[in-house]
Amino acid sequence: MNMVHTPLPKVALIAGPTASGKSALAIAVAERHRGTVINADSAQVYRDLRVLSARPSAEEEARVPHRLFGHVDGGKDYSAARWAAEARAAIDATLAEGRLPVLVGGTGLYLRTLLDGIAPVPDIDPAIRAEVRALPVAEAHAALARLDPQAAERLRASDTTRVARALEVVRSTGRPLAEWQAAREGGIADRIDLVPLVLLPDRAWLVERCDRRLEAMFAGGAVEEVAALLARRDLGPDAPVRRAIGVPQIAAYVHGEIGREQALAESRLATRQYAKRQYTWFRNQPPAEWRRAVAMESCDLEAFFEQKLFD
Repeated sequence: MNMVHTPLPKVALIAGPTASGKSALAIAVAERHRGTVINADSAQVYRDLRVLSARPSAEEEARVPHRLFGHVDGGKDYSAARWAAEARAAIDATLAEGRLPVLVGGTGLYLRTLLDGIAPVPDIDPAIRAEVRALPVAEAHAALARLDPQAAERLRASDTTRVARALEVVRSTGRPLAEWQAAREGGIADRIDLVPLVLLPDRAWLVERCDRRLEAMFAGGAVEEVAALLARRDLGPDAPVRRAIGVPQIAAYVHGEIGREQALAESRLATRQYAKRQYTWFRNQPPAEWRRAVAMESCDLEAFFEQKLFD
């Protein structure tokens, strides 16, 4: 009896550091292949930061359908797990419309959660979390070495966030975080035919592009966006959107604590540091078979998708 092979649905992915040209390429690919652009950037989910997060403009969004851009209020918590659930739904809806999903973004944690799933760690006991978070990082690392020596060996003793997370998980659940991570669930990698492309342009070009784009943001509404955030009475200082790159620096400028040029310089530095972290992550973390584009023309990048999408 012959088995009928049903090909997996194709999903395009364009990833890379900030300012690498992902959005323009995603729109071009979507236009050429009847696609829908689906956001995978943690800052671009917030409706409050169109300019400062470099979200596509209203004109760009009108060219092809866009999903998961600017749909979250800046005062709301948002997580990789929530994004992955929404992205799965967006991909399914796009495929049901007969369109090509085109994922685009630079948040590696989002992409990993969507493709590989999420560790089913139970809710952490609030008392344990408070106790762990109150510990100096050196004490937390020493406690982790007793309860989960493999994690303690793997993590830097100065990595406050990851040490605390590993310690609170093993204290609250009795199982190391690595065990929970090995039982990831909900990933979609095995039910789609992913066509990934990682943009890793020349570093000097990327830094110069980041700097020019920030100058344009300051002149094009970013300061006014942050001023509007600061004016919101329902938005506390710990709101997630207040931590977005550029927001603390512009807030200091709006409050008169620093001048415009210092705010711009500090925002540029923060953006460069972020781009460097993203560059390192996308160079080393995705599977080796993912295509890395270092110095390809836009027409060549579109040709890459032309070939892969019609294999």
